[in-house]
Amino acid sequence: MTGNTDARVGQDGLRIPIVEEQLALTTRTVETGRGVRIHKTVSEQPVTIDERLVREAVDVRRVPVDRLVEASEAPAPRYEGDTLIVPVLEEVLVVERRLRIKEELHITRTRVEERYHDSVPLKAERVEVERFDEGAAPPPP
Repeated sequence: MTGNTDARVGQDGLRIPIVEEQLALTTRTVETGRGVRIHKTVSEQPVTIDERLVREAVDVRRVPVDRLVEASEAPAPRYEGDTLIVPVLEEVLVVERRLRIKEELHITRTRVEERYHDSVPLKAERVEVERFDEGAAPPPP
């Protein structure tokens, strides 16, 4: 608080002036910078893959049988161990019609396991921001 502090004595007694300060507040727009520039870089890092892969293969062998069977006795596909046996039928003309097993397909499934190695690039981006307003305060985090 500032002001006049001299006291005067008058006819009516002691007079003390009272001073009051007042605040006048205004705002204005100030240009703090012209913008930012962003730099983005991409880096690659090789990653090694070490994974087991399973592959199945089939072996088909033709086994001649040449045996006559009755139509009611036609064999169905069957398994013998790991091998699927599929009879291949053929009609042959005899005095009467009969089924003859011409051949069987012996299908064996084998499982092959092998190791697969490879290197693949993975990308990562990094961004840098360059401000043009040197006098401006840094942005809040």
